[in-house]
Amino acid sequence: MTHAAQPPVGLDELESLMHRAWLAPERESLDGWVMRSAGSVTQRANSVWPSSAPPDLDAALGAAAAWYASRRQPVTFQLTDRPENAALDGLLDRQGYSRQSETVIMTAVGPGPVQRAAGHGTVPTAAGPGTVPTAAGPGTVPTAAGPGTGAGRGAKIRLSGHPSEEWLDLWWRVDGRGGAAERDIARSILLGTPSVYASAVDGAGAVLGTGRLSVLDCWGGVYCMAVHPEFRRQGLATAVLGSLMEAGRRAGASRFWLMVAEANVGARGLYERAGFAEWGRYHYRQAPLRRASSAGGPRRRGSGMAPKPATMRAGLDRDPLPRRKR
Repeated sequence: MTHAAQPPVGLDELESLMHRAWLAPERESLDGWVMRSAGSVTQRANSVWPSSAPPDLDAALGAAAAWYASRRQPVTFQLTDRPENAALDGLLDRQGYSRQSETVIMTAVGPGPVQRAAGHGTVPTAAGPGTVPTAAGPGTVPTAAGPGTGAGRGAKIRLSGHPSEEWLDLWWRVDGRGGAAERDIARSILLGTPSVYASAVDGAGAVLGTGRLSVLDCWGGVYCMAVHPEFRRQGLATAVLGSLMEAGRRAGASRFWLMVAEANVGARGLYERAGFAEWGRYHYRQAPLRRASSAGGPRRRGSGMAPKPATMRAGLDRDPLPRRKR
């Protein structure tokens, strides 16, 4: 069971955890800002994280614009709602940056890590192979409806240290944007941080729901919550979330976080019932898209070249945002 009391954590700590749990393949620090690029797959992995204040705000914005222009991507900032970001937000307003993807950060405090018990199903975790005692045998966790019954055609929850192809297929169908190349980039982001992957499977082995948990510094971050459209509102998301949090506790997590779209009232209600409460918010600011000048001429500062339409994601960040989930 989790409790909605807010954990004693600073903005810097949780922002760092969220960054580490969803690493872009390409990262570079410039003037206190972290540039991130992943072929336009997910907003977080293709945005600037202003981890500290630069000595010259205008110069830093120009450097960021040049960095993303060289990758043919628009400049996008991921900004947590905090006083330190007010000056940057104001500058981006004046530059015509759009504001999008309003997101709620939710946290929960668990009862503390539990002792590992030998002789039960093992689940690889960020801290190494941990053990997860289950009632349904190795690698499975019964849903809230009981072993092999209830949610979605008798679905069970299976845990693994890697996403299966079936897990990836469902998650990408629900939250993905793009084709095989973009899916491969998304896989590389997932594998960038050791995590536990939960699959809600039916009796035939078909994956009906997904979730991912990254354990970092005694925190567990919930990502990639997705449920097959035909099997929603049957308890699958609740079962996936519960199994991930239990696995996290056994890996040493005593506190949890997740991100959810502000407009997704249903998902926020699900997380509140699971013990999560709002901790903070963030949003994205994207440069106005302008056509590149001819002959590779100079570009206006703050502008960014639009990526290919198929990979322009208003967000798989959604982070991928826990939907009912995700």
